[in-house]
Amino acid sequence: MAEIVQQRIEDRIPELEQLERVGLFTKKEVKSIIKKSTALEYKLHRLIINKEDFIAYIQYEINILELVKKRRVHIHYHFKREDIEFPIIHRINSVFRRATNKWKDDVQLWLSHVAFCKKWATKGQISKVFSAMLAIHPDKPALWIMAAKSELEDRNSSESARHLFLRALRFHPNNKKVYQEYFRMELLHCEKLRKQKKELEQAEMDMGDYEFSPEILSGKLAEVVYRDATGKIKDAEFVISLLNIAAIFDFTKELQDSILQDLQTNYTEESVTWDFMAKRELEAPGAGEELQSAKGRASDINRREERCCQVYEEGVKSLHTEPMWTCYAAFCLERLKRKTNVQELKENRQERLLGVLQLAHDSSLLKEDYYKKWLQILLSSGDVEGAASVAMAATQRYNQSVSTWTLSLQTLMQLGSGDVGRLFQDAFKHINPKESLPLWQLLVQWSVANQSPEETEAVFKRGLLSTVAAVAMEMKESYLDWSYSTGGYKKARRTFTSLQESRPFSKAFFTRMIQMEKEQDTPKMNNLRDYYERALQEFGTSDDDLWLQYIQEELGDLGQPENCGKIHWRAMKFLEGESVERFISRYTLLQTGHL
Repeated sequence: MAEIVQQRIEDRIPELEQLERVGLFTKKEVKSIIKKSTALEYKLHRLIINKEDFIAYIQYEINILELVKKRRVHIHYHFKREDIEFPIIHRINSVFRRATNKWKDDVQLWLSHVAFCKKWATKGQISKVFSAMLAIHPDKPALWIMAAKSELEDRNSSESARHLFLRALRFHPNNKKVYQEYFRMELLHCEKLRKQKKELEQAEMDMGDYEFSPEILSGKLAEVVYRDATGKIKDAEFVISLLNIAAIFDFTKELQDSILQDLQTNYTEESVTWDFMAKRELEAPGAGEELQSAKGRASDINRREERCCQVYEEGVKSLHTEPMWTCYAAFCLERLKRKTNVQELKENRQERLLGVLQLAHDSSLLKEDYYKKWLQILLSSGDVEGAASVAMAATQRYNQSVSTWTLSLQTLMQLGSGDVGRLFQDAFKHINPKESLPLWQLLVQWSVANQSPEETEAVFKRGLLSTVAAVAMEMKESYLDWSYSTGGYKKARRTFTSLQESRPFSKAFFTRMIQMEKEQDTPKMNNLRDYYERALQEFGTSDDDLWLQYIQEELGDLGQPENCGKIHWRAMKFLEGESVERFISRYTLLQTGHL
């Protein structure tokens, strides 16, 4: 091992001598490099090698390259690159190859090698790195695309890029992204050839026997890729993505028309096709004279939107599905959100959206989310009856959805409807009890505001009987708070006493009662101890904060500090796991006055 390391260090001597001779590094710095390099080389030749050692070695060599680059700029010396930088770059490539041979599965290591080759102008090496990487990782489409892009952009080789894409398609014959990038590459190649031809014609140069093929210049190769892709992947969204790529290039009108025709002929059973075709109407050219004034522009926009809606109307007749109606409603909603100072345009947009939502609802094909938006629009425009009607209709359409019931009931409560009580009963019949907590909270809120105290108390007692722990605990807390706000401390204490034996409990139930006791003019320590003791019976094994609060209470004006030792001993006995360490550290801070 020592002989190999020594040989590698000796191989570095010519470049180090050059560094010192031309004044890029001092003699002391060269010695430091030799010392550090020797240590790093030994790590690479141990019996058990680590990836981190290879990365450290590579990083050190790259740092030297960066430093040489800065020193060259500083002293204005730009010669002997083949004697200084080239050996370092060659050595880094060699170490990268050793590392990637050892850890073949580490894609990030391969990509780091590619990034190094790109930065330090060793582009000839990139193809070899990609070739080796793809032999190991042919199952990753992103790497094939990256390799092909590198051939096209870094090496200006359309032929190599095409070859890589064709190889990628053997491994991934139905991969959309590979086809999209292959399609883009062929169009870029075509654009490059067209620019070359134009420049040659402008320069009036004799091209000899070389001719530019009219088929290739018109994008026929890209069309071949498109035909192959759509033959394997029957998806409207994919076809639209290829059309959007083609639209970037100004010479693809025929290709775009062909794709559009294909889309309208073969993909009318997909809602995205109708959505795309409808939105294209927004891009149609308008009348130039009208666009001079704001009203004229608004009128033109309104006409375009009406043309879009006509396409959507055809779509929902042809394709009567929820996704199709969702596309139509989403378009109308997006247009309504757009700001305009022309009131007439705003009113037309709102009327259009409300009409679409009503039609979708009548067909039982309106998505749940859109009922909320529908209600918001009706309430903001002051249509109380319409909002109440939609709220009721939403609960019938989605009668098992907690969010729909909650939204509808909130709307009806806001409107002061007399059917709220009956609707709450219907809601609890349809909703899964495990998801019913928001409805119980809403019911309590409505009962407190609209019913007598006796009826509200009956609501709380019904909630306490729930088999769902979250509901029962929430009802206990709300019942306690309501008792305190309506009947004062005595009523709250009676409520607490009646509930203190019925599980499940939440910590907030006890801490709220403790807070109520402390809010009295003459709080009783015995009561506080009782509340703390009951809370610790439930949460004493995990809640270190509760023990500390109890200790602080005893250290206060009402407490007896001599009890703190017993409480501390009990806490150490009851607490489990990490809560013990937290308690010890916080108790220490408390004793030293830092808590």
